[in-house]
Amino acid sequence: MQRLSFVILFLCLLVSPIHAQWYESQGHAYVVQGDSIEARTKAIENALKKALLVAGASVSSVQQVVNGLLTQNEINIRATGNINAFEIIDETHEDKTITVTIRADIIPQTRQCFSADYRKSMLITKSHLVHREQANIGGIYSLDSAIMKRLSDQIKQNGTYLSPQLSVKSSSAFSRYNNSLQLDKIKAVSMSLANITDSQYVMYSEIEDVSFATQAENSWAFWQEDIFERFFQLTVHIYNGANGERLFEKTYRNAAPWTFNKREQVDPHSHVFWQSRYGQIIDQALNQVSTDIDDNMMCQPTRGKIVQVNANQVRFNLGKQHGVQIGDEFSLLHLKNFITDSGHSYAGFNVSPFNVKVIQVSQSNAVAQTTDGALIDSIQINDVVVRY
Repeated sequence: MQRLSFVILFLCLLVSPIHAQWYESQGHAYVVQGDSIEARTKAIENALKKALLVAGASVSSVQQVVNGLLTQNEINIRATGNINAFEIIDETHEDKTITVTIRADIIPQTRQCFSADYRKSMLITKSHLVHREQANIGGIYSLDSAIMKRLSDQIKQNGTYLSPQLSVKSSSAFSRYNNSLQLDKIKAVSMSLANITDSQYVMYSEIEDVSFATQAENSWAFWQEDIFERFFQLTVHIYNGANGERLFEKTYRNAAPWTFNKREQVDPHSHVFWQSRYGQIIDQALNQVSTDIDDNMMCQPTRGKIVQVNANQVRFNLGKQHGVQIGDEFSLLHLKNFITDSGHSYAGFNVSPFNVKVIQVSQSNAVAQTTDGALIDSIQINDVVVRY
């Protein structure tokens, strides 16, 4: 066990530290290819994220707080108003895993946008295993559906701004279109899937690497079966279901020893798989995906599709599960598609003069009426309510 002291450097804070509070949390990271410095940084980031989540601050601020600048016994920190200060109170290196315990002085982030009050509905589609032959060892071909189910569960349990829907029984055409750069077709399939499933956003993903390292982890132990590191690389794409535009794209990489026998068939849906070192580093990657997209989508507009218009009232497909409450106000937008001179189609909106207030709400939909009682004469089914 090692106990180290650190110097904390931080910029002027945007919020008074009077309301700050100390939080203690623990982070872990696996040492990949002998890079203990990188693992140590990841362990610190992991611990800070946990503390930030508990405190209600923005998890994306970790990237602004930890800049990865590490010297022998010093870590330089840049704070942006969320973390006033922090200290590492314990650090252990054991079995290629680094564990750090931190104590952080955190100022919860103030609300940045009204749309953060609501959960956005997002369709999570089956992932695409780009090189299926790499899944031969272990027979992990169903990883494409297993990791998306795992991600959906993580978002439901830990997410704040998303309401996920899972669709992994069949594959989408995204990867084929993406590989051939058919952007208009990606746009069309995204809008179609969103419409069919009543989702505001659509997520695709590609598993790009599950290959093995060429050098064994324990090649010196000739009496044991060689254990090789197995890589994991996943790229996530999120599209707006209203207009088909891409909102988010990021690649996640990690690696860990494949501790199963080479001839053993492993079920990626099983508890045994997720408790293995390889399953755990995938879990770490999915946790990062969950926090990244949840924070990224926080201030995206909350849009609901109008399913009924009656005099001065509209019914739309957002409800309690999305955070809608009686008294909430929305603007109305009229959907207007147009085609450019080059033949590309786009979804546009005309802002109507109407604002509506919610008077009834159920689990999945709500009824709202105009604030001044005026009849709604320019809005129809499939138009949109929006809260920015």
